[in-house]
Amino acid sequence: MNMKYIEDRNLPLDQVIALYRANDWSSANKPELLLNALKNSHSLVSAWEDDKLVGVGNAISDGFLVVYYPHLLVLPDYQGRGVGTEIMKIMKQKYIGFHMHMLTADGRAIDFYKKCGFERAGQTEPMWIYTGGDH
Repeated sequence: MNMKYIEDRNLPLDQVIALYRANDWSSANKPELLLNALKNSHSLVSAWEDDKLVGVGNAISDGFLVVYYPHLLVLPDYQGRGVGTEIMKIMKQKYIGFHMHMLTADGRAIDFYKKCGFERAGQTEPMWIYTGGDH
C-alpha cells in the first residue's frame, strides 16, 4: 500500500462525502458545512492512495493547552491497515506537550483509541446537543 499523508486543506468535496457516507456519518448530509468545518480546523491530516482519499482526521485547539479530535475516518476497506493510527500519530505529534488531548469515542472506536494511548477521562460522562442520528 503506497499511502501518502498530507496536511493540505484542499479536499475534493465528492471524496470527502464518499468517505463520510462509507462510515455512516450524518455530517455527510451537510456537505458544504462539513467541508468548511474541516478546512477551518486547527489541524487537518488526510491519507491518500494515489489520488483516492482514504482517510481524514482533524483537530480543534486553543493552540496552547487543549486539543480536541472530533473526526477520524478511514474508508472501511482500508481499516485495520494502520491508516487511522498514522493519522492520529501525526496529529498527536503536533500537540505533544499539551495539557489535555480529548475526544469522544463509541463502539469499536474505543479499543482503537485505547491503542493510541487514550483512556477514559475519570468519571466524566459525555454530554452533547447533537442533531445527527448516527450514534
